[in-house]
Amino acid sequence: MSHTEDTGSRRDFLYFATGSTAAVATVAAVWPLVNQMNPSADVQALASIDVPIDGVEMGTQLTVKYLGKPVFIRRRTQAEIDDARSVTMDDLPDTTSQNNNVAQDKDASDQNRTLDEAGEWLVMVGVCTHLGCVPLGDGAGDFGGWFCPCHGSHYDTAGRIRKGPAPLNLLVPVAKFTSETVLKLG
Repeated sequence: MSHTEDTGSRRDFLYFATGSTAAVATVAAVWPLVNQMNPSADVQALASIDVPIDGVEMGTQLTVKYLGKPVFIRRRTQAEIDDARSVTMDDLPDTTSQNNNVAQDKDASDQNRTLDEAGEWLVMVGVCTHLGCVPLGDGAGDFGGWFCPCHGSHYDTAGRIRKGPAPLNLLVPVAKFTSETVLKLG
């Protein structure tokens, strides 16, 4: 083996070793910056919550805090369900379901916004889609649902925008029944 072949292989080894060391050092320096963007333990603990719903009477609503936002859990009366199901898509400014439990291409019909087939349970993030205010409930507004007094947005009994500056329906978060008396958010 000649002297130049021996030097070339040593040089190649030194380049490889230096490059490998630099790569390991870069990953070690960057990892804390990337890792700090992960959610903290308290946020991960709130990623899903169980809400007891056995005390929610027909025609009333329970408001819980989930991920720092109010969530309205309403047990609707048959009159509220009938009213919501009688609305046509032509009457709605936002015809998308805004429901994280169904496909995004579903329309805003009442059946696509409730958690159960009968339409008794309606769960929505209680934040107005205009500027983030919290709408008033219990039949408020012109359509018997929710009303945002800050800028005048009116939502119907299915949480769909009907009048005012809000561009979208109230969001239905990921939710499901884990039993007849417990609703899981997230």
